Amino acid sequence: MKPYSDSAGDSGIAAYEAGRSWIRIRFKHGGTYAYRASAIGAAHVRALKRLAEAGRGLNTYINTHAAVRDGAAAVME
Repeated sequence: MKPYSDSAGDSGIAAYEAGRSWIRIRFKHGGTYAYRASAIGAAHVRALKRLAEAGRGLNTYINTHAAVRDGAAAVME
């Protein structure tokens, strides 16, 4: 996984990795979750990837969009 840069310094996100139609996000205080286009929509996955690369706004986006927040699948590690 690639470390999340967290340019604001206040994110709960530690790292992420992405594929063509998905992104996995590891949170600082536990858990890794997969966000798949088939569950949350391709537009949301594109937005999550863009924000992850930018290092800003990813946690806020997840918390603001119920479809994203509720569509995540826990990843067993």
